[in-house]
Amino acid sequence: QVQLVESGGGLVQAGGSLRLSCAASGRTISSTRMGWFRQAPGKEREFVAYISWSGGISDYADSVKGRFTISRDNAKNTVWLQMNSLKPEDTAVYYCAASRDRYSGNSYLRSGYDYWGQGTQVTVSS
Repeated sequence: QVQLVESGGGLVQAGGSLRLSCAASGRTISSTRMGWFRQAPGKEREFVAYISWSGGISDYADSVKGRFTISRDNAKNTVWLQMNSLKPEDTAVYYCAASRDRYSGNSYLRSGYDYWGQGTQVTVSS
């Protein structure tokens, strides 16, 4: 079992930056794919970014590409999401997720992840 705890959310003005953290416990995440998803009020939870177990591969939703960066430190059992040039439409609860192993499931779908955090609220004011 993996427990995930997100932090770093908050209120920021448009154009600002936030860095979300996801701390894992219970087992090492060094052999798991990690992802970030978000859910805005009244909308489905959507893919934001993922990073491979080694950190060598990552990808992003088109809506955040060029503004967000996902990274990980397996020694610290932590994943981050650096969010720059934030827009009001980035307002959502952001969730960290972990797959059960290196390759199972689809990196872009909720079903590709087995463990989820409780989420952290990000609010971007205009």
